Amino acid sequence: MSWQNELRKSIQTLEQLKRYVKFTRTEEKQVKKVIERHPMRITRYYMSLIDQDDPFDPLRKMIVPSVEELNLAGSYDPSNEKANTIMPGIQHKYPQTVLILATNRCAGYCRYCFRKRLVGLGSQEILRRLSSALKYIEEHEEVNNVLISGGDPFMLPTRVIRGFLEELSSVRHLNFIRFGTRTPAMFPDRFLEDEELLAILQKYSKKTRRIYVVTQFNHPREITDRATDAVSSLIKCGVVLNNQTVLLKGVNDDGDVLGKLQKKLVSIGVIPYYVFQCRPVKRVKHQFQVTLRRGYEVVEEAKAGLDGHSKRFRYVMSHLTGKIEVVGVGLGEIYLKYHQAKDTANLGRLFTRKLGWKDGWLENLKRSPSQVRL
Repeated sequence: MSWQNELRKSIQTLEQLKRYVKFTRTEEKQVKKVIERHPMRITRYYMSLIDQDDPFDPLRKMIVPSVEELNLAGSYDPSNEKANTIMPGIQHKYPQTVLILATNRCAGYCRYCFRKRLVGLGSQEILRRLSSALKYIEEHEEVNNVLISGGDPFMLPTRVIRGFLEELSSVRHLNFIRFGTRTPAMFPDRFLEDEELLAILQKYSKKTRRIYVVTQFNHPREITDRATDAVSSLIKCGVVLNNQTVLLKGVNDDGDVLGKLQKKLVSIGVIPYYVFQCRPVKRVKHQFQVTLRRGYEVVEEAKAGLDGHSKRFRYVMSHLTGKIEVVGVGLGEIYLKYHQAKDTANLGRLFTRKLGWKDGWLENLKRSPSQVRL
């Protein structure tokens, strides 16, 4: 059976979902409203990982629509990606990196998605012509890497992925190409049942210009034998794998759970890269965002039991102004550093803010009277 056929059998309607998850009549009506606004897709593989008897199962929380999504606190674009959009499907926030939004489809629609405004929906933000992206990249020699994201680029037909790699590999000033994906965790069959895709990745991941696949595993139970096989198949192709985790309330906001995840990632050949503060996205913030104070505690608890490669990740906010690393918390203040910055003058800059018990994002933080900038 092809991976496309299996994907078509995903759970996408409320009636299909009710075979696996029990709802009260009130919940059913509310969840129906949620699905009508933000589509649902759950692969049969991922559904098999969920403990259907546990209403608080962390994997269930990430993928099954909830009445909590009716809470409209937050913004659909808290990092203001629109401000960095050059043309549909092309963002250029940092000098060295161009981001391509190649699709609005994913194998499964995560309920915490920070691009909830477009994923699974008709959108004008998706790339229309690869030739336009290629022309822009060729004209900007400061760009040394491209990140292909979406949606999930591995939901594109294999021939389209080949086209991206053929065209981008012709740009001499690109040192590497990245794919951002959740597919190894959600739908490993995409890699295990498509030898052509693996051959293409192997062809273009060369000694002098590697293909990087940035995975997103958020919970240790997502690292199954099938997921591990998918990761191994990518490693055999010469692809380099890093992982970005989103810190999520009720999923991995526990030092032991987060630490176990990092250890398992390293054991299968995936290097931890970032742990992201959950963005204050509308229909997401209320249900998933951990406070910055608690987030820092969880990260430090996890790191206390880690060593070497498993503790290389940084705890960051992906903010409009850049990737802001949370360096420390103490005495009612939070210590921050620009790990990456839209304005290059901010690169490496340390600064402080007052930290309240409920603060979860930079805009919530008041300027510290004692020391604003270090």
